[in-house]
Amino acid sequence: MFVNTAGGIAGGDRFDIDIVAGEGAALTLTTAAAEKVYRAAGPAAHLNIALKAEAGARLCWLPQETILFDRARILRRIDIDLAEDAQLLFCEIVVFGRAAMGERMLHGEFIDRWRLRRGGRLVFAETIRLDGDIGAKLAQPAIANGGVAVGTALIVPGDAAVVERIREAADSFGSEVGISAWNGFAMARFCAQDAARLRADMMSVLGRASHLPLPRLWLN
Repeated sequence: MFVNTAGGIAGGDRFDIDIVAGEGAALTLTTAAAEKVYRAAGPAAHLNIALKAEAGARLCWLPQETILFDRARILRRIDIDLAEDAQLLFCEIVVFGRAAMGERMLHGEFIDRWRLRRGGRLVFAETIRLDGDIGAKLAQPAIANGGVAVGTALIVPGDAAVVERIREAADSFGSEVGISAWNGFAMARFCAQDAARLRADMMSVLGRASHLPLPRLWLN
């Protein structure tokens, strides 16, 4: 379990997380609470996450939500390196604003760069960039249609059987959810008007994707 002793991420901060699950190891990681990214008047914060699972290892990266305050600025990079026979259960949830405080993220900067390699081969890459008038962009139908939270689950290995198992719960989802499999992994993408609803949907997907129990902190 990670404990953020700084209490949150402020502008100009840099955090580097480097995790290796050795050969045959099983490792599950989570956070003590949601991560907060505060308003930044100056430089953006940087968060670099490197995850590696060696031969026969199983790695579960299951942090709680990342909450972006209005005018937060963060550049995040996630690099995942898996051996051909390693297993991965991975999720990330990003919330735009503090709903409990009546706040939405209207302006700021969020750049999210992901790279997934399996057996040394790049199998997934994407970069999301939201900056400037983020509130207006999230309101657009083709982006988030007014959603305030997004999430991604990655399951390796993943195939049509995993997708079908997740889709069996589709009628209970309160978020918009897209599920697919390619290049040897499965992915579920979420967008929701309510962060708590998205969290519940994510828990359902993770439970169907793996027989492993979620960390107890997810159940609080």
